[in-house]
Amino acid sequence: MARHFSSESPAGGAPPGGARGRSVVASLLRSLRPEQWTKNFIVFAGLLFGLQLFNAAAVVRTVLAFAVFCVLSGAVYVVNDICDRDADRRHPLKARRPIAAGELSRSVAGSAAAVLAVGGLAAAFLLGMPFGLVALAYLVLQLFYSGPLKHIVIVDVLIIAAGFVLRAAAGAVVVAVPISHWLLVVTSLLALFLALSKRRHELVLLADGAVGHRPILGEYSPYLLDQMISVVTASTLVAYIFYCISPETVQKFGTDLLGLTIPFPLYGIFRYLYLVHRREGGGSPSQMLINDRPLLLCVGLWVAAVVVIVYVRPFGV
Repeated sequence: MARHFSSESPAGGAPPGGARGRSVVASLLRSLRPEQWTKNFIVFAGLLFGLQLFNAAAVVRTVLAFAVFCVLSGAVYVVNDICDRDADRRHPLKARRPIAAGELSRSVAGSAAAVLAVGGLAAAFLLGMPFGLVALAYLVLQLFYSGPLKHIVIVDVLIIAAGFVLRAAAGAVVVAVPISHWLLVVTSLLALFLALSKRRHELVLLADGAVGHRPILGEYSPYLLDQMISVVTASTLVAYIFYCISPETVQKFGTDLLGLTIPFPLYGIFRYLYLVHRREGGGSPSQMLINDRPLLLCVGLWVAAVVVIVYVRPFGV
């Protein structure tokens, strides 16, 4: 005989109020995708390349800027999951997201996203008008991406790249250092590389069901994406090489040794391509960075090399 439990009884199928509250909080936290917040580390580029790494006040402001972008990006992820809930249910991995799985209601998720967005923007403007305006531009751009812009071929990946550029620009303005044009170019190209690789992963993973999940994928093909990735890969490496050896860079840092860091992005990009083509990776750049030790070690060594060359200046150069 089927058993019926009252919703008021903790002994029934529904969890008690405290457990439900914890479940909602846990589901909301998952919807904020903290594993993706590693993308926001790009805000530290302004601190590193602006020669402010040992400036305590600048470090604190950059950490706060990082926190602001984590809050804002979390709000955007929630909005994106609300908009894509039906399509996500047809995806083998995204179907597990709390909103798509029905673990988190749209009303609760939407309210939380609004609170986070307003709170994040308020904190951004407290850090200064320039930083606040960049943060606002990022939020507006990402919200439009969650709506119509993700359905326009090529524009969708360009918007993703623009999000990374705005993060880098925010990291510069929050510590009041000039925004290097080279930094923005390399950042945009690298972000395009990651976005195109993600599109390729979705096409390969979903195969015939790709268009049903995301209609814009019908405008792409693995061959087309491979051509785009090849162009962006070469452009990224060339732009970084020119940045390292340019007279402007040498004059700014007082050393011509930054070219010694070129092998790290070479290996990192080639390793990423290997994971995309041979290990069917690329769906989540953040998770690939965290889970792939050679790639994580490469990034760590690159950061260490830049710090030593720019701040310690070995060999007295």
